[in-house]
Amino acid sequence: MPADERFAVRRDRARASVPRPLAAATAPSGVPLPDGLALRGRLATGARRPETPRGSGRGAPGSRPPRTGRGGGPRRTYERARRAWDRPLTAYYVILGSSLLITVLGLVMVYSASMIKALDISKPSTYFFGKQFLAAVIGGALMFVAARMPVKLHRALAYPILMVTVFLMVLVQVPGIGMSVNGNQNWLYLGGPFQLQPSEFGKLALILWGADLLARKQDKRLLTQWKHMLVPLVPVAFMLLGLIMLGGDMGTAIILTAILFGLLWLAGAPTRLFAGVLGAAAAIAFLLIRTSPNRMSRLACMGVSEPDPEGGCWQAAHGIYALASGGWFGSGLGASVEKWGQLPEPHTDFIFAITGEELGLAGTLSVLALFAALGYAGIRVAGRTEDPFVRFAAGGVTTWITAQAVINIGAVLGLLPIAGVPLPLFSYGGSALLPTMFAVGLMIAFAREDPAAKAALAMRKPGVRWKTMRRRVKKRPSGER
Repeated sequence: MPADERFAVRRDRARASVPRPLAAATAPSGVPLPDGLALRGRLATGARRPETPRGSGRGAPGSRPPRTGRGGGPRRTYERARRAWDRPLTAYYVILGSSLLITVLGLVMVYSASMIKALDISKPSTYFFGKQFLAAVIGGALMFVAARMPVKLHRALAYPILMVTVFLMVLVQVPGIGMSVNGNQNWLYLGGPFQLQPSEFGKLALILWGADLLARKQDKRLLTQWKHMLVPLVPVAFMLLGLIMLGGDMGTAIILTAILFGLLWLAGAPTRLFAGVLGAAAAIAFLLIRTSPNRMSRLACMGVSEPDPEGGCWQAAHGIYALASGGWFGSGLGASVEKWGQLPEPHTDFIFAITGEELGLAGTLSVLALFAALGYAGIRVAGRTEDPFVRFAAGGVTTWITAQAVINIGAVLGLLPIAGVPLPLFSYGGSALLPTMFAVGLMIAFAREDPAAKAALAMRKPGVRWKTMRRRVKKRPSGER
């Protein structure tokens, strides 16, 4: 074989032995590319890269979590809701919003439920609504003042409020001064159409005074002794209960007892001590119910679905009728049938039944959701504070509102005896609305006193926010911001 042919064969064998990724590539013009540009030339001409397994390497597409759609899925929704609930001002907004919504909806239902009652007593149809609206305006002012007051001022008012309340409750029992309404001697006549029930203010007085007392004892580390935990809290509470029971108001006495148990529970009362006080209260309640035919008849009306032939359990049965006829979305606002004389007290104790008849299950569930939100926000305020007074007072107010709502709604549903207590912030009655709105303002003040909430509220001021933005945003060379 000639030398030229042998050289060509060796050259072809050498080129064939070179690995394919490193082989010489040619440009589109046909000129061979250098060896160092062979791989780059293959990529430029559209050659495929060697495939690598997904998920290998940092930032690879396989290392990202799989997407669950545009909405993010239930878990992401739950995480967003949890982060929103953990914000510093959540409790502040929930307490303010839920209480105002309950009050406004209550005003609407008071007008709807009381117009027939007002016409029946030869009054304008807006008679009860006008009085409730005036009480709501005064209560709104009290709530605003209480929300702006510092915690120290609330503690300073505890003893004066207690003493004034006790004096008014004693004054109720004086013949010629106190008034009897529906068999209960618990009212003071203020002139004109206005009356006052001092026992409603006794709930607020017990909470403020008891919270201040327990907070001072906790600062001195005295709550580990049972005598300091009970005295003088329990004797003063029993004094208020005695003054209330002199007028025959069993419902208010039950709420006051619930507040006392709530304070003892928050103070860390031992189980046997708590059980002992609870047993004593249950024995006294049983004795009071057993010796009163009226209370025994109320207890016998639990769970009834129709009144007896002699007319007993009329109110309980017609409350169930009102709820049953409402359906899913009710008969319409103002279209209740039971308020036309069939259901006694449609605008006070049994306003929840009229709500179920006119707004249906949707309306009653909305009311329950608002009370649940208010109660949960109160628990959050009491659980996140470091101030013992704030913890006791917020827990006492939450116990008061939730216990009274449960007792009222339970009586309407036939699950509990009819105790004669109004639905907080919802039923007609200025004497019940004023202290309740002040107590809501108290919880708003406590929610504002949280350090994180203070910082968040300070950032909302226009001056602070503008200075913060100017400090964060730097001016560009072109002059644009």
